[in-house]
Amino acid sequence: MQVMLNKTPPIEAVAHRLSPSRWQCLAITAILVTACILPFAISGYHVSQFSQVLIYALAMLGLNILTGFNGQISLGHGAFYAIGAYTTAILLDKTGIPYWATVPIAGAICLGTGFLFGLPALRLEGLYLALATLALAVATPQILKCKGFDYWTGGVQGIQVDSPAAPFGLPLNTDRWIYYFCLIWTVALVIIARNLLRGRTGRALIAIRDHPLAAVTMGVDTALYKSLTFGVSAMYTGIAGSLGAVLSAYVSPDSFPVFLSIKFLVGSVVGGIASISGAFIGALFIEFIPNFAEHISKAAPDAIYGISLIGLMYLMPTGAIGIFNFIGSRLRGEGQSPNANTK
Repeated sequence: MQVMLNKTPPIEAVAHRLSPSRWQCLAITAILVTACILPFAISGYHVSQFSQVLIYALAMLGLNILTGFNGQISLGHGAFYAIGAYTTAILLDKTGIPYWATVPIAGAICLGTGFLFGLPALRLEGLYLALATLALAVATPQILKCKGFDYWTGGVQGIQVDSPAAPFGLPLNTDRWIYYFCLIWTVALVIIARNLLRGRTGRALIAIRDHPLAAVTMGVDTALYKSLTFGVSAMYTGIAGSLGAVLSAYVSPDSFPVFLSIKFLVGSVVGGIASISGAFIGALFIEFIPNFAEHISKAAPDAIYGISLIGLMYLMPTGAIGIFNFIGSRLRGEGQSPNANTK
């Protein structure tokens, strides 16, 4: 008589039986559930930090669309972040428009600004385009300080606005409501970006990045696609800036230094510049690693930050998302290299 023993199958076997789409659905569901309950498990200060993570992720998602998927290098996205933030602050300070309505307005203004900037940028490639966008980031804080715009921008003093309260009598304090407000926008914009990049438009962007001459031969209007990509990228970053103004309830020219643009690029590269989910990993890096470095050494936090960055780039040359893709492929029984480029 044989005795049948019930044995729990190893995780590799279970993972092998699950299709990649089911794995993805399970991961997304788990992340969303965790994101929804997170504000009730941490302090108000950490809730604000995770709100800032969502905001940074949107800004870097816009940069990933431009640089990772279309191949246009930008060191000036801090300028679009500032435009979005000031649009919301000015509308809240000078008009009676509700705070939630300022976010799409800021996105629309940055979409137009990015598209117009992308037109002359068509003549520039590579490092020359990077320098042009860097000039935009350098000039923006100085323009905001001009006395001719004091009535609108508040000059060097900036603009202070009121933090929004939760609507409909929801039992949420201000920190938690702003977090959920940012989460709603993040989920919506991630869905839009995913559908955009997985369709015909995404294929055209990647073709322009990898083989521009072949893309032209196949009938892709590279000038139009590049300008529109710059506009969409600026829109994402402008919406992030708008949400940042709602979160901080204060904007000033000194809030948007040149280093902000560089920080966005660093986060995008660390997370995985040619991916959507990599933007969130990069946002976690630029939000928490500086604080972690300061805890290690208050005398030289920048040195610790730099060493961490060098180490991550050495271990993960394609970004952190490459490691996660490698682990997922191993669980599914595939043989992908951890340094494989993530599209």
